[in-house]
Amino acid sequence: MDIRKEMAAILDELLSLNGRAATFDDKTALLGALPELDSMAVVGVIGAIEERFGLVFDDDEIDGAAFATFGSLAQLVEGKLAG
Repeated sequence: MDIRKEMAAILDELLSLNGRAATFDDKTALLGALPELDSMAVVGVIGAIEERFGLVFDDDEIDGAAFATFGSLAQLVEGKLAG
């Protein structure tokens, strides 16, 4: 499973980005840069990531820094999957 492709698909679907997420790289800014990513969307993205990857995040594991860039979000998920 390609984690980053799956995450891009989640963002694309939930935020209705019409394929834009496929071009995201580690430096692509998310929170504050994508108007579609508001506080309610963040909750939806977290839920979708948990469901897709079989994860459960504690409240203290996720903050604004996790959603700063596509890379920071990917690192959070990859780290959680690694155990």
